[in-house]
Amino acid sequence: MISVTRLNGTQMWLNALLIETVEETPDTYITLVTGKRLIVLEKAVDIILLVKQYNLEIGVNNATIKVQQTEETS
Repeated sequence: MISVTRLNGTQMWLNALLIETVEETPDTYITLVTGKRLIVLEKAVDIILLVKQYNLEIGVNNATIKVQQTEETS
């Protein structure tokens, strides 16, 4: 989960695996795979960095590499 700040200043924890898109127009909108849209105070580049760090932390990147290597040897 990543921490984001709602427009009213309250902190919210968001499951980073559910994020579909992040856009900045100038407010930052996070669209989830469920279709729900959130507006947060963080900049898009900061959200993307948090998601990348989270993916590294839980090992998503390593799991992807292992799957690719297994598929290539088949």
